[in-house]
Amino acid sequence: MLKISPSILASDFGHLADEFKKVEDAGVEYIHIDVMDGVFVPNISLGPCIISAVRPTSNLVFDVHLMITDPIRYVEEFKKAGADIITIHYEACENQVEVLKRIRELGCRAGISIKPATPAFVLEPLLEYIDLALVMSVEPGFGGQSFIPETLESVRALRGMIDSRGLDIEIEIDGGIGPKNIYEVTKAGVDVAVAGSSIYKAADVKAAVQALRDGAYKGEAE
Repeated sequence: MLKISPSILASDFGHLADEFKKVEDAGVEYIHIDVMDGVFVPNISLGPCIISAVRPTSNLVFDVHLMITDPIRYVEEFKKAGADIITIHYEACENQVEVLKRIRELGCRAGISIKPATPAFVLEPLLEYIDLALVMSVEPGFGGQSFIPETLESVRALRGMIDSRGLDIEIEIDGGIGPKNIYEVTKAGVDVAVAGSSIYKAADVKAAVQALRDGAYKGEAE
């Protein structure tokens, strides 16, 4: 069953607790929290203090995506703030194994992400250290971008590597996901779909979530 992780980048930051509740009531499994430092990506979003403030208001899995340089400096803070999954970027550091091991030591699930142009094979030596592999289907840093279809090749490659080893690793995709492409995304091997505008900008959030679930398996893209 496809898991859905709404991206809070598309939400109303002035009513963040309400925005978390809105998607939790719609039956999603995760909430995707993008953390940007203005260095690794040309944008700044939020930090541990915001996550800590909203953590008591939600029972969702906090899916924290660190788009920051040298992430090992902050993983403990994000764990304390309430992160359940901490995903770092392959391109943001050279000590990926050290960081991933530390995330697991803290009691979080460890994830690693690649940009659209980064080939999936770079993650092969890291598979034993991760619980989630995130394929960016847009350039990281801003919401509302168009889906890059070629990134599904990375999804397929990862699916093959993971399945051939019998590993329990979720594949997540992030960027431009909606009813029009959810079927091909799921068919390629995605387990978790991050969706921002297609959920939070919809008139009916619950119906938007259901449309993704229906489209994922029936191919009924609108």
